[in-house]
Amino acid sequence: MNLDTRIKFRHLLCFLEIARQGSLARAADVLAISQPAISKTLKELEDLLEARLFERSHQGVALTPAGTRFMRYAGPSVQALRDGVGSVRGEARAPSQVRIGVLSTVEGLLMPEVLCRLHQQHEALVISVVTGASAQLLGQLHLGELELVIGRMTDSPQIQGLSFEHLYSESMTLVVRPGHPLLAAQPIDHRQVGAYPLVLPPPGTTIRQHADSLFVQCAIPLPAQRLETLSLALSRRYVLGSEAVWVAPRDAVLIDLGRGELAELDLGVREPGGSVGICRNAALAQSLPAQWVCEVLREVAEAYRLGVYP
Repeated sequence: MNLDTRIKFRHLLCFLEIARQGSLARAADVLAISQPAISKTLKELEDLLEARLFERSHQGVALTPAGTRFMRYAGPSVQALRDGVGSVRGEARAPSQVRIGVLSTVEGLLMPEVLCRLHQQHEALVISVVTGASAQLLGQLHLGELELVIGRMTDSPQIQGLSFEHLYSESMTLVVRPGHPLLAAQPIDHRQVGAYPLVLPPPGTTIRQHADSLFVQCAIPLPAQRLETLSLALSRRYVLGSEAVWVAPRDAVLIDLGRGELAELDLGVREPGGSVGICRNAALAQSLPAQWVCEVLREVAEAYRLGVYP
């Protein structure tokens, strides 16, 4: 029996929304159908595939290994169909579009130059940039909602089943406002860092793992006062107006350091750095605009490695 003819578009939409929401009830609300109806649709799909796609628990639902494999193809298939419908309806005459995910590690240094070069080269190009944590963005990449994700993410479990292209390595550093008491003696006494509020990425993020590794290496205890955020703007403003110490990706503060707006603390050691690169869903054919983005990313990353940018 050819099961493909029995799998309908509604089955795929139902499956993808449940995976996105992690809950049948929330998925039913988004799709504006009843919970019994969405449960029935999911059961039909699982029966057709002869596989269980989700594990149920009191917290919601989570993809099984079979569900994870199926999602790798279901998301891109739905997106391809939407693109096809759009082309028939005349949307092909609209400007080229690409939707990418950007982690905070590259948001302030790499991406502005990439975007400027892309718009210099292409007169009609719409670039939609989504920011957030690596787990969230890689989940959208699995679903085909994003074409690329750029940043440091190789330690994230969600990268399984995706392809990753290394661009350069990025280390962590500790920065403070000019005139901070810790700048009086360099290299600093590591134990003194724990006496000040700390700004660092939230637990569970890839970049937090590197921050924790740096603190373990330097035997620095985590202070009781901490701001945990991925927002570069919030971190910068908070550090400039306080005695806080910011554990930051060096790329994110490189321009501030060059202008003297932030100062770097000398720990006497350098965290080796994580791999910054491009992640994409190999099951999805890469669009021409996504190829343009990758080409410019490689150009800017090479200039960064050679020290000619910024």
